[in-house]
Amino acid sequence: MSRENFLIPSAIEAIGSTPLVELSRITKNLDGKILAKLDYLNPGFSKKDRIARQIIEDAEENGELNPGQTVVELTSGNTGTGLAIVCAVKGYPFVAVMSKGNSSERARMMRALGAEVVLVDQLPNSVPGQVSGGDLELVEIKAQKLVKERKAFRADQFQLVGNFRAHYLQTGPEFIKQSKGKIQGFCDFIGTGGTFAGCAAALKEHDPSIKCFIVEPKGTAVLAGKIVTNPNHRIQGGGYSMTDLPYLKTEYVDGFIEISDEEAIKRARQLAQQEGIFAGFSSGANIAAAIQLLKGPLKGKTIATTINDSGLKYLSTDLWE
Repeated sequence: MSRENFLIPSAIEAIGSTPLVELSRITKNLDGKILAKLDYLNPGFSKKDRIARQIIEDAEENGELNPGQTVVELTSGNTGTGLAIVCAVKGYPFVAVMSKGNSSERARMMRALGAEVVLVDQLPNSVPGQVSGGDLELVEIKAQKLVKERKAFRADQFQLVGNFRAHYLQTGPEFIKQSKGKIQGFCDFIGTGGTFAGCAAALKEHDPSIKCFIVEPKGTAVLAGKIVTNPNHRIQGGGYSMTDLPYLKTEYVDGFIEISDEEAIKRARQLAQQEGIFAGFSSGANIAAAIQLLKGPLKGKTIATTINDSGLKYLSTDLWE
């Protein structure tokens, strides 16, 4: 639903309908186009606002979430921020469970939005700012404990179909409408897999010839069937070495792309300096992947991807030295 030219009742209705921008400066020496969806312009500064709204509204509709009940979810910060916004407006107490390896801005933002934030220690061999699959397992254990203790609703972004539905019903169709159906390729960095799966399903339903590619950190490409050699990569919000992602069906996937930390950082900085788009690590990874596609199998084509979150969430990291 477009938000233009009318008054909306809350910040929840400001989620979605984000602009689609052609990155003509980054691609000026390339054969093809990159269309970037600016989901960092959502109220919580990330694409995860979409799934927060869908998961909560699905739970309200099917009776799994009762008025005033506590909501709990693990997060790298973005889903938690979206849930903090949705729960604040709807009147649900929200508890975000997050690894201490994630950037501190995220915890501060969630607290500012009224969430209770529970920070979980990393594994002894983990590096601050680099959340591994093992670190996430510790967060999962804590989240499960809190759900039981507080009789809470678990807004499980890895398992609940609302994650897929948000992008199948909204983001994917927005790509099609805004591009006037001219998209020929799509790529996305995998966290829960919801954005990729939802968008890929919608895009392929519109045009089965659209090629969709999974983006993973170099050295942690388990979905591509490779052995993990770099579990402590720096691209926050994904690359957790998880293969049991329920939304990722083989018919959605046309290929895999690996992006190094250095490539993700380079392209995030290029986005800011050349396109005026201030985004984070995973957005840089998406642009790096799109560039690889234009230099390779999708040369001369139009590729869509998402700008996942704001660079404001990484000011304490060396992304912006």
